[in-house]
Amino acid sequence: MKRLFKGGTVVSGEGLKQLDILVKGEKILAVGEDLEFRDAQIEDVRGKYLFPGFIDAHTHMALEVSGTITADKFDTGTKAEIAGGTTCIVDFATQNKGETLHEALDNWHKKADGLSSCDYAFHLAISDWNDSISEELGRVVQEGISSFKLYMTYDNMVVDDKTMYEILTRLKELGGIAGVHCENKGIIDARLEEVQMKKGDRKDVSDYPGTRPPAAEAEAVNRLLKIAKCVDTPVIVVHLSSEEGYREIERAREDGQTVYVETCPQYLVMDETKYFLPDGEGRKYMIAPPLRAKKNQEVLWEALSEGRIQTICTDHCSFDLEQKSMGAEDFSKTPCGMPGAEERPALIWQFGVQEGRLTLEQMCRYLAENPAKLYHLYPQKGTLSPGSDADIVVWNPQTEWMLSKETQQTNIDYCPMEGTRIKGRAEKVFLRGQLIAENGEIKEENAGKYVLHGVQTEE
Repeated sequence: MKRLFKGGTVVSGEGLKQLDILVKGEKILAVGEDLEFRDAQIEDVRGKYLFPGFIDAHTHMALEVSGTITADKFDTGTKAEIAGGTTCIVDFATQNKGETLHEALDNWHKKADGLSSCDYAFHLAISDWNDSISEELGRVVQEGISSFKLYMTYDNMVVDDKTMYEILTRLKELGGIAGVHCENKGIIDARLEEVQMKKGDRKDVSDYPGTRPPAAEAEAVNRLLKIAKCVDTPVIVVHLSSEEGYREIERAREDGQTVYVETCPQYLVMDETKYFLPDGEGRKYMIAPPLRAKKNQEVLWEALSEGRIQTICTDHCSFDLEQKSMGAEDFSKTPCGMPGAEERPALIWQFGVQEGRLTLEQMCRYLAENPAKLYHLYPQKGTLSPGSDADIVVWNPQTEWMLSKETQQTNIDYCPMEGTRIKGRAEKVFLRGQLIAENGEIKEENAGKYVLHGVQTEE
């Protein structure tokens, strides 16, 4: 089938151009002015922006954690993603203690294959490390996985400094890269004990952010970057939330280090006052790292405006109200995570582009182009160019709508930003040339394919 997108404005990281796009099958065949093609179905996109399909490179679908499993599995979570304009996710296939890396990947394929409504790739989260795993890592990279996840907290996932050094050294040999969750586990554990001793319980959610202060993030960022400096390898700081953490990154960059940074919409548009909401409402917003004081938002927005942060991803990790209530008697037992898959492009559009903090080009870079390049999906993904996948978001800047649990695709019973009004929406979302979503409604399910992102595909 041939489709011709006529009259729209194509958005790239380099600029805006009024160009037509010709799609044949799953690929973009041509991009140019006043294109004509016999028998092509015409998509009239006058007055619309055409973005490359957005990429969410930080998701947790069907993750078993905190004695439960995320409310969104690959079926519902990817519907939420593509409804908002995201055509490819990179989810964290997580190695449990005692598993091989291939066992972890097999587990995630069972969760995702045939059930995803957008394309998907995997990072590999490493929790167990020994000579056998180190050898297996070479095969995993050869087979098309280029990015990995390491945790500096969480009992079941934390890696110590020696292990961190060894893994980063091995990844440097292989051409892979690690994204790291940076929080100081010792500070968190001590602060949790302090709350218990002081109050006799941990029921008050308003005590939660104090147990994971910005200094705990900044210390872990600093330690990671010192280890990475010893190895002499780039790293990615994921879900950066604080000014303190950002200043550590800036210092390392001034010293010549290459550090990539990801932040999330929740750290740009919400703050820690959510934890003071009555009747346990604050548990909905328990994420790690926590929401911060409002002053941190402007630091992150400024860093984005200056191009000092590379990607905006969701850390989509959803739990319904019943799951969140597991922490009713002890907030430390609350599953940490929030949804964000569907809202991310709209929030960056509304609070970034519309409010003058970001340009359209920057929105394209942070949501599509940069993650595609960083995770070796480019130019298959992340660009509207001949030969690329026909992942196309038709963005209508005039559509007015509202975030609501009643209309969202995610499988939870609340919307963190219920009632937020947005002007601008992903009107039509095409995945490899096929219309999958229109104004938030899913037109075609389970069309997603697994995508390799090995180091050999880098352009």
